[in-house]
Amino acid sequence: MNKVRKVDNSKISEINYDVIEKYYELGYTDGLPVVPPTEEKIDLFVKALGGNGQLVECNIPPRWGALTREVLAINMIMAGCKPEYGPVVRASMKALTERTFNLNGVQATTHMASPLIIVNGPIAKEINMNGGANAFGSGNRANATIGRAIRLIMLNVGGGKAPDLDKCTLGNPAKYTYCICENEDASPFAPYHVEKGYDAEISTVFAIAAEAPHSVTDHLCNDPEGILDTMCSAMSNIASNTSVLNGHCTVALGLEHAKTISKYGWTRNDIKNYLFMHSGNKFIKHTRNDKYGKVYNRNLPKWYKRNPDSLIPIVESPERIHLFIIGGDAGRFSAFIPGWGHMSNPVLKTIYDDNKLSDDNCDDGMCEI
Repeated sequence: MNKVRKVDNSKISEINYDVIEKYYELGYTDGLPVVPPTEEKIDLFVKALGGNGQLVECNIPPRWGALTREVLAINMIMAGCKPEYGPVVRASMKALTERTFNLNGVQATTHMASPLIIVNGPIAKEINMNGGANAFGSGNRANATIGRAIRLIMLNVGGGKAPDLDKCTLGNPAKYTYCICENEDASPFAPYHVEKGYDAEISTVFAIAAEAPHSVTDHLCNDPEGILDTMCSAMSNIASNTSVLNGHCTVALGLEHAKTISKYGWTRNDIKNYLFMHSGNKFIKHTRNDKYGKVYNRNLPKWYKRNPDSLIPIVESPERIHLFIIGGDAGRFSAFIPGWGHMSNPVLKTIYDDNKLSDDNCDDGMCEI
């Protein structure tokens, strides 16, 4: 990807238009116009990333292109990022390229999964990310452009483009941008990364291969069991990959629901254990009453009983339910976000290499969860 050199300001509008069209012709966009990466901007972003533009941060599958700092800077600029977003984009790409995440599979699958990034810690506030009202929607520059930069890197460096290496049947709007932060300030619970052993002042990225959010609406129940039973009904949908392929899933608990549950003294672990114990489907539902013969999904764990009335859990343990408190002050809404299945494991990674856990659960600032 070549540099676009600085031009005379008197001709900037005309030339920028030509550059934008050229980038379309070269296939460097996600379908939306990109910001032309001038040499001056590239130098500024590389400096913010630590200098040395030819340093390779990681390789992006399925094409396994080298993500140098210069290429990282170019894609960030094209996405509309500010230089200070660099640490989040870089940490996200390093999380996604951990072997356990299997980005190669996520990029090439026929499923609609897309990497979801959730940021915790002080950096979210420093760069003005949104974990409140309309967090998954439009309007916040940091959320939108960080997620878009990640997607542009997956396209331009990783080669994950349809119909060549991206074989996704239907697609998903989250394949434009899928990046938010947890609403730590308004949450009645400790942040997600603190639950996982990090100090609160440490900044992290959580990466999971996920579907789009599925709305969970409950304006009726005013106790934890009622609200979480509604969440369980959304989780127990046999149409998602999570239902038949297990793996991991994400629960985005809205503020009103979270505060109601917290009022009764429930903890994060209480919530996850309840969801694990009360979600799932009878085996006979998966087999459709053997209507199509004695066939079942062989990807289910061996220890799940195959008796008709046996309950098949949505995931193999409560720790595979990743709980975040997200959303605005008003509205009794939450969301369930199915994962891609057992083919990918989420990764929790510190944004700065010198960040340490408050215990010794993980090495090198990275947790496979």
